Amino acid sequence: MFLTMLLLGACGNQDSVFHTDPSTETSDSTSRVPWDYRVVESTVGDLIGSDMTVLPDNELLPNDGNYATGDKIWTLQFMDAELVTDADQRNEIRLSSWTTLKSYGDQKTAAEDLKNLKVSITTDVDLVGVYKTQYKDKTRNFAVLELPSGNRIKQPIDDKRYTALEKAKTASVVLEEVHDFADYDSAYAKFRGWAK
Repeated sequence: MFLTMLLLGACGNQDSVFHTDPSTETSDSTSRVPWDYRVVESTVGDLIGSDMTVLPDNELLPNDGNYATGDKIWTLQFMDAELVTDADQRNEIRLSSWTTLKSYGDQKTAAEDLKNLKVSITTDVDLVGVYKTQYKDKTRNFAVLELPSGNRIKQPIDDKRYTALEKAKTASVVLEEVHDFADYDSAYAKFRGWAK
């Protein structure tokens, strides 16, 4: 009994090896973000009540357009990602499989929806810094950027851009903002190139 009380008392003592203060523990941070969309030409398969199967993957969708078996349709597919950031700020990305969300009778309407879900923007982002690596007689340059999501990415750059960014605090880039279909305000920005 005395030993149990001694061990429990040690848990509150910060100098003890039994101390379990959660603020001193390091853990991975995980978040789920929208990753990508695509429009795919498909064919209506079997009709099951008010639903339909979509070929070739045999996915079940509501038959909102009153399609018949064999009709050509276009479907909007979605992929999300699980971002895991460890204590050293390293990112690991786990992509989901494609999920069919919605069907369309024509490609133009599907493309209009897609255009609203994936938006290209030009903006300035924080530049963490630039650095060079050398192996034998080859040198490579890199820039480290912090995206609006807080994630840091590394991009290879040429000598001219290295010189231009060497003393800069921000960089002008093109981002692709991918919005969540179910919650448009939830978005994730991905690097798509340099603006200048």
